[in-house]
Amino acid sequence: MSDNLFITATEAKSGKSLVVLGIMEMLFRRINGVSFFRPIIGDPSCEECSDQDIDLISSHFNLDIEYDQMYGLTAYEAARLVSAGKGSEEIVDVVIEKYNRLKAKSDFVLCEGTDFASSISSFEFDINAEIIKNLGAPVLLVASAYNKDMDETVRSVELSLKSLRSKGCRTIATIINQTVSEETESIINLLKQKDFIKKQAVYVIPHDPVLGAPTLGEIADFLDAEVLYGHEQLNRHARSFSIAAMQLRNFLPRIKHGSLIITPGDRADIITACLAIVSSVSMENISGILLTGGLQPEEPVWKLIKGFPKMVPILSVKDATFSTASKISKINAAILPDDYRKITRALALFEKNIDKLALEEAVITSRTTIITPKMFEYKLLQRARENKQHIVLPEGTDERILKAAEILLKREVVDLTLLGNKDRILEKIALLGCRVPGLNIIQPEKSEYFNDYVNTYYNIRKHRGLTEESAYDRLMDVNFFGTMMVYKGAADGMVSGAAHTTGDTIRPSLQIIKTKPGVSIVSSVFFMCLADKVLVYGDCAINPNPNAEQLAEIALSSAQTAQIFGIKPVVAMLSYSTGESGRGEDVDRVRKAVEIAKKRGKLSFPDLIIEGPIQYDAAVDPFVASAKMPESKLAGKATILIFPDLNTGNNTYKAVQRSAHAVAVGPVLQGLKYPVNDLSRGCTIPDIVNTVAITAVQALSAKGIE
Repeated sequence: MSDNLFITATEAKSGKSLVVLGIMEMLFRRINGVSFFRPIIGDPSCEECSDQDIDLISSHFNLDIEYDQMYGLTAYEAARLVSAGKGSEEIVDVVIEKYNRLKAKSDFVLCEGTDFASSISSFEFDINAEIIKNLGAPVLLVASAYNKDMDETVRSVELSLKSLRSKGCRTIATIINQTVSEETESIINLLKQKDFIKKQAVYVIPHDPVLGAPTLGEIADFLDAEVLYGHEQLNRHARSFSIAAMQLRNFLPRIKHGSLIITPGDRADIITACLAIVSSVSMENISGILLTGGLQPEEPVWKLIKGFPKMVPILSVKDATFSTASKISKINAAILPDDYRKITRALALFEKNIDKLALEEAVITSRTTIITPKMFEYKLLQRARENKQHIVLPEGTDERILKAAEILLKREVVDLTLLGNKDRILEKIALLGCRVPGLNIIQPEKSEYFNDYVNTYYNIRKHRGLTEESAYDRLMDVNFFGTMMVYKGAADGMVSGAAHTTGDTIRPSLQIIKTKPGVSIVSSVFFMCLADKVLVYGDCAINPNPNAEQLAEIALSSAQTAQIFGIKPVVAMLSYSTGESGRGEDVDRVRKAVEIAKKRGKLSFPDLIIEGPIQYDAAVDPFVASAKMPESKLAGKATILIFPDLNTGNNTYKAVQRSAHAVAVGPVLQGLKYPVNDLSRGCTIPDIVNTVAITAVQALSAKGIE
């Protein structure tokens, strides 16, 4: 079952609010705990003002959610991030953080995209698409046909759908809003002939002038007008505007139902004629009178107005007639929380023109399988944060480590201990201007546990000829000391390698912590975060030429690691040959490894899908898979790719990382009793943050904490 939906539009003034209202009512009939969220809202025109759609949905559906929990950031805040050079990535980070806070309290979140009318309008479509992808939300597209011919409407839909698809978003339905009634069937038929929309639901909602009509209250606010008369009737809708600058005999025939009459304030003849119109049963009723030029009726006219039992609102502005009319044409009418006539009309229009059962089924069942790098990273940090672990970082004087430590402690992801000379570390922290509350620093040789650690290490290794003096020297090394902290339970995991080789990091763990029962080798995986999914590559860092038994073990360890991090294990054992087509020592080794892995994996992974030998393209591309392995359960769906040797794996992960602009998280070590992970000496601060969080999650798994 799906747990979210994103409604986005092709342009401004598309009638998105109507669709949001209808979808929200549809969800409320089916799901408990529905929330509403807007990633980016427009900048309010006043400090007391708030987003109209949030107010509408929150009020009409009685949502018990604080206002500031229902949006990510304002358009002004987003524009400020862009101007500071941080771009869309920082915007998406903020949105994901706030969305997930709301999501934790909800069964379903309906998201509404931007309005294309703010300071970031030039790149709103791209921002919406990036947010959609990172929220893992299916899309409902709303397009407007107002004042467009059919071809123009179809082109607009086609461009938007293709753009969304190219950015990795999946659209489940398109609603064409504000159509001319007689064109409804023609638009649907025209769209259904197009390849880009053939498998998608299309609905058309005809234009209703009332929904696009602002109330007199909205007009008064927009123009900052003085309300001279009729405060209690400001909810009347102005369906059209009529400038009264001509003689009565020419003016009266132009009156339409719901017109707002715009006239200079000294036109007593027009004002008195409007009084007659309001009282007449043979004339179309008007919605109100707007007096311009800062002029107001003289006392005799006012006396006449006040004597009428039924009178429409009268507004007054200082601007001239023409400039006032120009301003009014720019008003974007909204569906306001207290405008029950519009709300009722909008819901009725939605119900009449939408196949609610079919759309409801599409919305509820359309769960996206996309996992973006940001989704993976957020869930990783969130899981570590829920049950904080204690991680030791031996390279306490490395600038990147200190900056990563600041992030980890500020975000309360883990508890940290840094190793090294305490004075040097504190001096560097001050120099960098870092704030690291709660940071623990240990200088190994000055630790109260140093002698105990030396004795423990000596007893572990004395059968290999280790002397007490050598044990003392080894424990002076920060990697050996950090590993001993993990072994003795003083820390839950260790991360090193920013300034040390892989051997320096792993050797102490092999000597002290050792492998899990039933596991003979330590191996590694990389989490390859592609544009729309996360794949697991193993082993790309540790074992040069694994034999069949070791390959099988790497595959099963990788499946367990993937499962820990929420990735369903579907294991492809890679080779230069697919299925039974190839022969040779390397292919046979992979084939044997598959047999061993299937046999050994029956107890821990009874439903594990593992196949090979298989080529990379057949493992990940459904089209290629259908040709090469049509009967395969795995082909085209692999989430874990096991390479036959280190040469192939290391080169492949680096090629994908650079060519596909993928984020490679790792190497993540697997097979040890307690987690120790190795950083690349070229690692970035985000690499360190992610690796520490991964280590914390591995520590939770080792303790049996889900």
